[in-house]
Amino acid sequence: MIDKEQNNSTDRSEWTAGGRVGVLLIHGLGGTPLELRMMSRALAQRGYTVSCPQLAGHCASPDDLFRSTWREWCASVEQAHDRLREHCDVVIAGGLSMGAILALHLAQQRPQSVHGLLLYAPTLRLDGWSIPWYSRIINYLPPWFINHQILVSEREPYGIKDERIRAMVVNSMQSGDSSQAGVFSTPLRSFAQFNGLVWQVKKRLGEVVQPALIQHPRHDDLASLSNALEIQWRLGGRVETVVLDDSYHIITLDKQRHLVAENSVRFCATVEAAHAEAVAKAETARVRAVPSR
Repeated sequence: MIDKEQNNSTDRSEWTAGGRVGVLLIHGLGGTPLELRMMSRALAQRGYTVSCPQLAGHCASPDDLFRSTWREWCASVEQAHDRLREHCDVVIAGGLSMGAILALHLAQQRPQSVHGLLLYAPTLRLDGWSIPWYSRIINYLPPWFINHQILVSEREPYGIKDERIRAMVVNSMQSGDSSQAGVFSTPLRSFAQFNGLVWQVKKRLGEVVQPALIQHPRHDDLASLSNALEIQWRLGGRVETVVLDDSYHIITLDKQRHLVAENSVRFCATVEAAHAEAVAKAETARVRAVPSR
């Protein structure tokens, strides 16, 4: 059963109650929890407790997004993580695009309470084939540099190869209801804030030792495959990388979304089994350590 984690009337966060293994799924910059609903449902059907929080400043107007900072986005993730920990013994964190970087940041900040990572098209920089060369200066803007309301509009193919899904998403964005598909134009300052997050996370990628599943499209229109390969190379733990051949950036909605969901369920089951085995070994060692009378 899905219920809204509502602190106010615009909160689109979702919570699906399940067992003692929880999955935290984080949407991308300018996006919404709906980007991850199919992943959430697939995991919930297997009995997992799933949280899809709304990040600070999102699902509202570009003005609200403009005023939010990367530290506030991290605070939104940490708050959702706190709630999951109240109900779950194991927590797997994941996200789409910037959401994947927020999941990595959480793993760095709370290494003992994040047990695995689901990284969907993780994005360190915007360098996909649809990004004009002159727009890539966005990747170098510091978070304190932009204080003016300059908007950067979305462009074809909007991260989605499936034409039917793309049309639905674009219509929703252009309708002005950002609570459904996100904003059509993202403040330039928000990209600068995103860079601040990335610079913090990249410095400590080697400290992330939790098992990770990376799923990234080969022909990503927004963030090239090199993003995933760099993260794979720099992480300190076991990493499995799946390269998708029939999707663009928003892999959780695109043509191979069912495969992405299947891989996610399989990975979570592996993390769950490994944790159960570790607990059993620790209990056996404890019993053996008790002196006999």
